[in-house]
Amino acid sequence: MYFIFFMSYHTNTDNMYELGTHVTAKADPALKLIIVKYYQRIYYCAETENLSRKHLAYFENELNPFLLDK
Repeated sequence: MYFIFFMSYHTNTDNMYELGTHVTAKADPALKLIIVKYYQRIYYCAETENLSRKHLAYFENELNPFLLDK
């Protein structure tokens, strides 16, 4: 039995947000999130208020950049 694994040695350049970026969800703009992982076009985010909770998964079009009030 032969297993064939296709590995990509290219970095992901199709993501808009970098790891550690603060964002908000379009469904709940009051919820502040931070991106902790990006895998196969899905952003895994943690709440900035409580990082120990489960991660939330979003597609890129479901997120907005978090703008700081100045």
